[in-house]
Amino acid sequence: MQKVPYDIWSRYDAFLKAKVKDVSQHENLKKWFLYFWDFLAKYHPPDSRSEQIRLFIEKLKEKKQSQEQQKQAAYAVSLYFQMQDSETRSFTTTPATPSIKGKYAVAVQERINTLDAPLQVSEPATHFRNESRYNEWRCLENSGSPAWDKVVSDLSDEIKTRHYSRKTLKAYGDWIRKFQGFLHDKLPGELSETDVKEYLTYLAVNCKVSASTQNQAFNALLFLYRHILKKDFGDHKDIPRAKKSKYIPVVLSRREIDAVLKHLSYPYDLVVKLLYGCGLRLFECIKLRVQNFNFEDGMLNIQDGKGKKSRTVPIPQTITPDLLEQLETVRKLHDADLKAGYSGAFLDDLLEKKYPRAARDFIWQWFFPQQALTPVPAKNELRRYHLHESRVQEALYEAVGRARLTKRVTAHTFRHSFATHLLQANYDIRTIQTLLGHSDVRTTMIYTHCIPGRTVKEAKSPLDF
Repeated sequence: MQKVPYDIWSRYDAFLKAKVKDVSQHENLKKWFLYFWDFLAKYHPPDSRSEQIRLFIEKLKEKKQSQEQQKQAAYAVSLYFQMQDSETRSFTTTPATPSIKGKYAVAVQERINTLDAPLQVSEPATHFRNESRYNEWRCLENSGSPAWDKVVSDLSDEIKTRHYSRKTLKAYGDWIRKFQGFLHDKLPGELSETDVKEYLTYLAVNCKVSASTQNQAFNALLFLYRHILKKDFGDHKDIPRAKKSKYIPVVLSRREIDAVLKHLSYPYDLVVKLLYGCGLRLFECIKLRVQNFNFEDGMLNIQDGKGKKSRTVPIPQTITPDLLEQLETVRKLHDADLKAGYSGAFLDDLLEKKYPRAARDFIWQWFFPQQALTPVPAKNELRRYHLHESRVQEALYEAVGRARLTKRVTAHTFRHSFATHLLQANYDIRTIQTLLGHSDVRTTMIYTHCIPGRTVKEAKSPLDF
């Protein structure tokens, strides 16, 4: 069983004694917390707290735990999350917030006072792109095999050197650890292409994974062999491949989109309007900074999109007033941060070394800032991070439920709807390809499966139809 780090265990024990007066419950609650920690280490669930608890309880059901035991386990985990939040609040002193006028006045004030505490407070500095954030995942921790730990460490260095996404590192690190477990800690120097063949066959035949999952494992092992081990990978053409299903994206009608927006509160309604109105990916939207908006020309500049590509899209005129109000909100919040002596926003990579004052400059502030400040203990600083994607996903999940839709809706569904609605309005496929940032038009062509012939039109947001 995965051991809980001593500092976390001792803090949890102290928090438990302070919160739960019935001493007889302490041992059981600590036992469930230990099981939860082991569950995180084995299954690597999403960052969303609600999803972690849900999956943990599902696992307990599989283990035939009683309903009373499930409730006790959920309570133990909720105490852990409460401990994290209390530690963040004790580290953070929020300044008096200037009054805010406009359509979102009450919602903004409530958000500034209460919402969006960071999810990872025990390791706060790992939220942004610097050296320490790459130690965020358990796949990078010591496994008891120094040879494999060295391989994963080299993998981390190689991915940082290539400036790949942090999610790429997590995915590749997880697959390499699974590969290590499949081989029962066989030394990396003794690996051959046969090991890869056996593992990929095992995934397809025994585990019955999807084609995309098998391809991700294939790419991770290819990277391992070529760039870390410097070994021959082989062609592996005879490996059984997982069956690839034809994917047809889920698309919402305008009526369904309006129904979802009706049940979203600030700032999540504005985020979803940008997802649909500009065809953005979720991470592209929440990572927007003030300088990305060119209101004079009505253009939004997307920097560092998927594959480190950049593009421009038109700002929907329908929501321009709301975006200007949000800009003013960010300005007031930033002024309050500077007045309180906070250190500004997190910057990516080595931007802060190149531009030492940029973190405090208004143009570099997040357009959707996280409410709670994130502590950086190494520098004794408090900084502001952007709105966490899990917060948007949870708000969207609840809104879709209240709208009583019969479709599976995610944040990416609004990007699919953006492209499909443009096609239905007879916009040129090449124009849509450019707006979506696709490298290959064949990726965009998936939206044409039920769209008749089209004529060329000038680019425009579907929110402005």
